[in-house]
Amino acid sequence: MNYPQGVQPLELEDKDGEQNNTPVIHEEVVNDLLMHLDPHKSTGLDGIHPRVLRGLARELTKPLSIIYQQSWSTGEVPDDWRVANVTPIYKKGWKEDLGNYRPVSLTSVPGKIMERIILSELSRQVQGSQGITASQHGFMKGRSCLTNSISFCDPTSG
Repeated sequence: MNYPQGVQPLELEDKDGEQNNTPVIHEEVVNDLLMHLDPHKSTGLDGIHPRVLRGLARELTKPLSIIYQQSWSTGEVPDDWRVANVTPIYKKGWKEDLGNYRPVSLTSVPGKIMERIILSELSRQVQGSQGITASQHGFMKGRSCLTNSISFCDPTSG
C-alpha cells in the first residue's frame, strides 16, 4: 500500500513483543458487537437497520468476520463503507454562522462495526507497549481534567 510521504503504518506488537501487522478478528467479538447494536438507532446509508443486523447476528457473524479480516489484511474497505450522508445539525447561536452547526454522518452499520474493531485494537496497542503514559488524560476514555488535576495534586493517586 502506498502511504503519503512521512506517514508510516502503525507497527502492532503482540503480547510477546513480536511484530504482528494483522491482528485476528475473532468471530466472538463481531457477534458481541452485532448483538449489542442499538435497535433504536436509524438505518445505515445502505438502508440496513441495526435491528435487522442484530436479529441476524448468528448468520452474519462468520461472513462479516471474514470481510473484516480481509479488509484489515489488505487495507481496503468496501466502497459503500466510505460513503456518508452528512447533515448539518444546528447547535446554538446565529443560524447564519456555519460554526454553529455540527456535522452528523450517516454511514453503513457494518462499516461502523469495523471502525469499532479498529479503534479497540489501536487503543489496546497504543495504551500498551507503544507509549500512552499514565499522565496522558486528554482524549482518553475514563480520564478527564478532573482526573488530571487529582493526579497532579496527589502524586500517590496515579
